[in-house]
Amino acid sequence: MIIERTKSEIVIRVSSKINTYGLQRLVGYLKYQEHTSTSQAKQSDIDTLAKEVNKSWWNNNKQRFITE
Repeated sequence: MIIERTKSEIVIRVSSKINTYGLQRLVGYLKYQEHTSTSQAKQSDIDTLAKEVNKSWWNNNKQRFITE
């Protein structure tokens, strides 16, 4: 593995034999880090938003799971 830092990016080179599932998970985590690095959101705000999204999702999908 080779890790290289330039002025604008970090380049990581790995063997083509690496497990792509694990690599995709790592890429997902790195994207998350990149997108949230400048966020000023507080954890409490994120928790509130997550609860709202989950409640909305459940209200829109519960008929798929509950049969009367």
